[in-house]
Amino acid sequence: MRNLTLLVLLAIPVLQAQAQTPAPGNISELWEIIQQQQAEINSLKSKDAKTKQELAETREKVSANEQRVNATDDAIDTMANSQSTLASWAENTQIGGYGEMHYNNLDAKDSSKDVKEIDLHRFVLYFNHQFNDDLRFFSELEVEHSIAGDDQNGEVELEQAYLQYDLNDNHTIQGGLFLVPVGIINENHEPNTFYGVERNSVEKIIIPTTWWEGGAALSGHYENGLSWDFAMTSGLEMSNNYQIRKGRQKVSKASANDPAYTARLKYTGVPGLELAASYQLQVNAAQGKSSEDIGQGQLISTHAIYNKGPLSVRALWADWDFDGDDIKAAGANNQSGWYVEPSWKFSPGNYDIGIYARYENLDGYAIKGDTDEFQVGEFDEWQVGISYWPVENVVIKFDYRERDYDEALTAATYDFTGIDLGLGYSF
Repeated sequence: MRNLTLLVLLAIPVLQAQAQTPAPGNISELWEIIQQQQAEINSLKSKDAKTKQELAETREKVSANEQRVNATDDAIDTMANSQSTLASWAENTQIGGYGEMHYNNLDAKDSSKDVKEIDLHRFVLYFNHQFNDDLRFFSELEVEHSIAGDDQNGEVELEQAYLQYDLNDNHTIQGGLFLVPVGIINENHEPNTFYGVERNSVEKIIIPTTWWEGGAALSGHYENGLSWDFAMTSGLEMSNNYQIRKGRQKVSKASANDPAYTARLKYTGVPGLELAASYQLQVNAAQGKSSEDIGQGQLISTHAIYNKGPLSVRALWADWDFDGDDIKAAGANNQSGWYVEPSWKFSPGNYDIGIYARYENLDGYAIKGDTDEFQVGEFDEWQVGISYWPVENVVIKFDYRERDYDEALTAATYDFTGIDLGLGYSF
């Protein structure tokens, strides 16, 4: 009896729990429960699909961002390479130039030949580039007298455009259009490097500075101060006016029937001293095109420069000899000139002032009535002047000139006295 009572007491809580969760009363209620469960399952599947889609979209965004990052990296690398290339180009490329403006006030014995003018004589730009340690390029582009074109006074000229290659530490070779290695100022003619507003007459008429030709040259330079140059180039094409300067072809479809050869020896082994001599052979100074027999031409020139403290002395001599019968008959076969120029430079403070004197003697050739007679012929010229450099590469110049022509060759009415003012720079 006691066991039966205990069993009944234990069964009561189980029966109460079953009574609190009623079982479905019929099939409809059971179906409804199944539908609810299916709906929950579908909802879970929908959420799972949405989650997968969001994950896929997230992956696409991450991938797109990675592509943008890679593209940005590539752009940065490209920009860096471009900047590096530009920096390398800028480091290896030089731009420079020079220019000069002149005022001339010259009084001739014949007043109709007076000169009163102001002229932007030259504007020049340099473009040079170093390709590597051994190969480089040089160029010089010039505008003369401010404006060029038909019926204008000026010209646009390419005075240098050549490549230079180092064969070794002491020898170079170059080819293209370059300045002939002769004289003092033909290769170094920036206005801040020489005295006088105008370039000296000997190096304009006898050595026709600025004088460039097309061809090739070989050079040697040694530690003892000795150097040499040898060039094979295009030549002059002189005509029956026998004027050397007019014979320059300027490498503009230049006749190349007969070449010219130039050799120079220079010594700079003593501080402040430069000694040089050059020889040029014009195989046919008219390129076979003149109706006059000009023949072969030979130029010999020598110069000396000595600098000692504030004192400087320059001296140059140049002589042409032509062997043609017609130029001999005209008395123009021998054309020569020389000058000497002492100078003294003061250096008060941060600027320089220089004074100089120059004497020139020139025996060129001029035809009576030639429009260039004022520039050539046989004459003596004295010149004194002063130059002021506020900085090294900027100069202001003043000079006084007096020229006396030989009446046997040209009219004395071309004698003149006058002053010149100049402003020059280089960079």
